[in-house]
Amino acid sequence: MNRLFLILTLLLLLLICIKNDSVASDRNPVEILNKQGSGNDSYSHITAEDSVRHIVTHPAFKDFGKYILPWDDNTYYYDTPLNNVRSLLPYHNHVDPDIVVGAINHMINEIKEGQTIFYDFYTKQQKQKDPTKEFTGLFFFRGKPRTPFAIVCPGGGFAYVGSLHEGFPYALELSKRGYNAFVLKYRVGNGLRATEDLAAAISYIFKNAKMFKVGTEGYSLWGSSAGARMVGDIALNGVASFGGRELPKPSTVVIAYTGHTSFSENYPPTFITVSEDDRIVNASVVDRRVQNLRSAGIEVEYRKYHNANHGFGLGVGTDAEGWIEYAIKFWENHLSQNENDNKK
Repeated sequence: MNRLFLILTLLLLLLICIKNDSVASDRNPVEILNKQGSGNDSYSHITAEDSVRHIVTHPAFKDFGKYILPWDDNTYYYDTPLNNVRSLLPYHNHVDPDIVVGAINHMINEIKEGQTIFYDFYTKQQKQKDPTKEFTGLFFFRGKPRTPFAIVCPGGGFAYVGSLHEGFPYALELSKRGYNAFVLKYRVGNGLRATEDLAAAISYIFKNAKMFKVGTEGYSLWGSSAGARMVGDIALNGVASFGGRELPKPSTVVIAYTGHTSFSENYPPTFITVSEDDRIVNASVVDRRVQNLRSAGIEVEYRKYHNANHGFGLGVGTDAEGWIEYAIKFWENHLSQNENDNKK
């Protein structure tokens, strides 16, 4: 009798376990991850074998994981494996999943160390008044305290924001060299609105420079494709022209593969790069812009490559690989010049 009772009890426990497993499989993935998000699981690293869903639902990225992805309406892509992240970035080429994952894991490590990496530069009231501003924010890659900051504006044809490929990896390279770098998540669909977001972000950083522990003198703006248009507009017209504060223009701008052609004699020193085989931006248009800037007395460093196509990011695996080193050096040279001028 006791043996029969024991057998029945074990069978009942087994049925309960099977039922619980079935319920767990029907749970929302966010719910599952949040339940697991205690201890080290909260800071587990992403791998290229994981899906996009793992980024959005990762406990470290609670409340802002969706802003890491390129598309605002991104639920369609949640099951895409990160080793196929290129499919989320139709205007970009040479997307390296390992580089993407490395930058994401850097952010996870920062959060593990107690750092805040995501900031809203619009207030709740501003977002309530204009709900489109909900899809904005700043990702912060820390450098050394009180060093100058850079804002990186990824491209995406104003249809999406390619931070995974040419936002976070750029910021990580700048951070490694001690500089403070922000990656802008801006509104898509309209270039003017996106530039207004950049102006608001610059104003926010200046206002909160002590909180961020960043230096504001000699800041730089980095833009790729559509993002470079935004940077170019600020460089041409200033922050206040797009609803921001009355602030100095950037000390330098870094502009990658864009057809933006506007300039003036007051344009900041400019680093420009493009590839001859760019299928979206005609390299000859960039050639003329470089010549126009130089004719206006603007210092320009121009790096033209041959087989990197459009949206090459860090250019790994192409002849553009290493271009960011030249861009950082260009900025550093002007930081040194500004320091020398201030000492006189």
